[in-house]
Amino acid sequence: MTIWDLHCHLSGIAGATPEARLGNLLAIADRMGIERLCVYMGMTWAHDPSPEKMRQENDDVLRAIAKFPDRAFGFVYLNPKHTAASLAELERCVAQGPMVGVKLWVAQRCSAAELDPIIRRAAELKAVIFQHTFYKLTGNLPGESTPEDFVALASRHPTVPLICGHTGADWERGIQAIRHVGTAHADLAGCDPVAGYAEMAVRELGAGRVIFGSDAPGRSFSSQLAKVHGAAIPDSAKRLILSENLKRLLLPILTAKGIRV
Repeated sequence: MTIWDLHCHLSGIAGATPEARLGNLLAIADRMGIERLCVYMGMTWAHDPSPEKMRQENDDVLRAIAKFPDRAFGFVYLNPKHTAASLAELERCVAQGPMVGVKLWVAQRCSAAELDPIIRRAAELKAVIFQHTFYKLTGNLPGESTPEDFVALASRHPTVPLICGHTGADWERGIQAIRHVGTAHADLAGCDPVAGYAEMAVRELGAGRVIFGSDAPGRSFSSQLAKVHGAAIPDSAKRLILSENLKRLLLPILTAKGIRV
């Protein structure tokens, strides 16, 4: 089956440059039969990046994907606390650049109104929008979103497809939180490869709203693929999860940019 990975990073793998790191990551992906990677955030991360740090992290990704344009897509990393700077980065990297999506992490909870101008402009550009969510037993970071925050954001933008990163990590709770939001998609990345994750997501959301991601190199491709390959779901659902759903979300912006896949 064709595999596209929604959720990859440049941090945590060997390499002195962004190009070298993505090359090393792709070498491992090749062994697992993964055709395309979506990459976001730079070689070193900041939880609450300044405009300067945000730009530097995006520059890392721009360098990496320029080296491997047929294998990797870039998502622009934004910090909603710096709305003007985030909108400027969205223009630089997506409207005027090669990136095709938006990555929002833990600087600002996504239920906050500061995200709204970013979501509106990203939707105009047809960019895929990925929002990290988590339930931490030890307590979330101050700006870290839960799936409930994600639902609040989705309710303000009811026509915009959004991806719930990690599906909260406590995936049973996360799936239940987002299941009534028809534009919400579940990201399978991260978490241990326990049985039942993909099965519950397909049962509660439908196979068309579930997307494979690994969170590599923080997690291995193999352990995350096992959630799908080992799931008791039809092959037709596996095909949707492993590539077809992500292709569908990306198709409008790829078409607009003249990128053929």
